[in-house]
Amino acid sequence: MSGETVILRAEGIARKFGSLEVARDISLALPVGARHALIGPNGAGKTTLINLITGSLKPDAGRITLDGQDVTALAAAERVRRGLTRTFQINTLFPGLTPIESVLLAVCERKREAGQFWRRLTSHAEAVDEAFAILRQLHLEEVATRETRHLAYGQQRLLEIALALATRPKVLLLDEPAAGVPKDESAALFSVIAALPADMAVLFIEHDMNLVFKFASRITVLVSGAVLVEAEPEAIRADPRVREVYLGSVGDQHAELRR
Repeated sequence: MSGETVILRAEGIARKFGSLEVARDISLALPVGARHALIGPNGAGKTTLINLITGSLKPDAGRITLDGQDVTALAAAERVRRGLTRTFQINTLFPGLTPIESVLLAVCERKREAGQFWRRLTSHAEAVDEAFAILRQLHLEEVATRETRHLAYGQQRLLEIALALATRPKVLLLDEPAAGVPKDESAALFSVIAALPADMAVLFIEHDMNLVFKFASRITVLVSGAVLVEAEPEAIRADPRVREVYLGSVGDQHAELRR
């Protein structure tokens, strides 16, 4: 990471719920364009860390900087405006809207024009073009006018990413983007994620180690709310501590990763 420009940095992040430590002195740095995976057993604190980074939770200690600016005290919405965006484990979509309507609404929100969203679409020509370009980037152009409730689940996961892209993020945090997606579709979904703009840093939580080792350039392993190790994929694959606490428990489907 030496010489690389860091776009997002978390330093000494800590959080307790009562006497339970859910984050213990966690530090993480994402360079511009990073493809960084966050893995660990259930209950390791992965989603909690994303909540702390994005402002859904406030840390008890530590500091978060985005593009060199301290955002630790900022509300989640302000962090989004500054380029820090996330998705969730469970879709938060509008089932009665079409993808083009949903993404257009997100674009108008970014432009502070959401209150005028229901004007004629011709009044939002530039925003419509931008929304459709985002859908095309994620291979959703053919379902742009279909109600979201009728989309395949993998397409709904991609639509949530499209909504995140409408905010023009510098850093995109994906909380289990392939959760609930059939296995034969998850690799295609991650191929789309891998093709996101090269200057956008992506931090993603994922349990499928085949996808992690294929798409991540760097991996952080969390255990019991603390960083066990951070390294490149091959070093993670070979680390006996990771095998003991995580890779050894993810099932026979990943046995080849432990050989």
